[in-house]
Amino acid sequence: MVIMGSAAQVATETVDYLNKRGAKLGVIQVRLYRPWPAAAFLAALPPTVRSIAVLDRTKEPGSGGEPLFLDVVATIGEAVSDGRLTRMPKVIGGRYGLSSKDFTPAMVSGIFDELAKPSPRPRFTVGINDDVTLLSLDYDKDFDIEDPATTRAVFYGLGSDGTVGANKNTIKILGSTPRPTADGTLAAPLYAQGYFVYDSKKSGSRTVSHLRFGPDPIKAPYLISKADFIGCHQWSVLERVDVLAFARKGTILLLNSPYTPEEVFAHLPAPMQAKIIDLGIEVYCVDALEVARAAGLGGRTNTVLQTCFFAISGVLPRDVAIKAVKDSITKTYGKKSQEIVEKTHTAVDHASPTCTR
Repeated sequence: MVIMGSAAQVATETVDYLNKRGAKLGVIQVRLYRPWPAAAFLAALPPTVRSIAVLDRTKEPGSGGEPLFLDVVATIGEAVSDGRLTRMPKVIGGRYGLSSKDFTPAMVSGIFDELAKPSPRPRFTVGINDDVTLLSLDYDKDFDIEDPATTRAVFYGLGSDGTVGANKNTIKILGSTPRPTADGTLAAPLYAQGYFVYDSKKSGSRTVSHLRFGPDPIKAPYLISKADFIGCHQWSVLERVDVLAFARKGTILLLNSPYTPEEVFAHLPAPMQAKIIDLGIEVYCVDALEVARAAGLGGRTNTVLQTCFFAISGVLPRDVAIKAVKDSITKTYGKKSQEIVEKTHTAVDHASPTCTR
């Protein structure tokens, strides 16, 4: 596969995963383009290569192919004609990432599946439903290469409700807090990654936070597709969005709910109820607004819900997590108002016991 940009890391990680399971695949990442480094490309091309998929993140209607594809074909064709290469490999060209669509390991695997066919499509599109040219590739959307030790969490909120800020704070906490081990020593902090999806309307519109935490470096420049933890910080979001789109068997769901634990399930949309039962999802709920108001914080629920995440997820021991949250609060608000610090600490203390399964 020949590809440019951050998508090359997705391709490389997927190829490493597949090669460990017996495949014989490779990736050439193009870092310099125009002037096209033809000699460097040929030097990187293995002599045993039989077929190549070239990926472009652009669409040029009316042309014989996209820019990178045409340059690769021209370079290989000239090398074959003057004897620098002994055979012409099969070269197909595809488009990815159109309309800002995510590029995932599942798509990479689907491309290699197509390339392995006796007669692969000479042109294809991956990631969108191309119902005009009918060039879309099918791929297994459940294909997953992520480390099982990495915790994946998705949070739904509204712009300016503090959800994104709390999640950024969570990343800082997990990325800087040593972890206690069974023998009483301290392990290095977790690696952390966050990606935040905003609506163009900003304030009051939906936000989706994709967070990953794990003991090993995280190389996943794409959105989460299967989450271990899903948090819905605004009840109104449930009426407009399938918050369980990223759920899998055993996912934990945290709802900021105005209803009691006994009432909450009956107020969920019917498709959501069915999916919860189907996947065996553990549902927790908390009236974060009530906790915040009781602590004197008004409608600021972000710290309450952040504390619930730490209490439920187990990414850190509960006492360590709560201390880290409180230390972060003191650092953030200490110079502004000691009263705010004390009220927020109170909200943290009351958040965990009120979060009910």
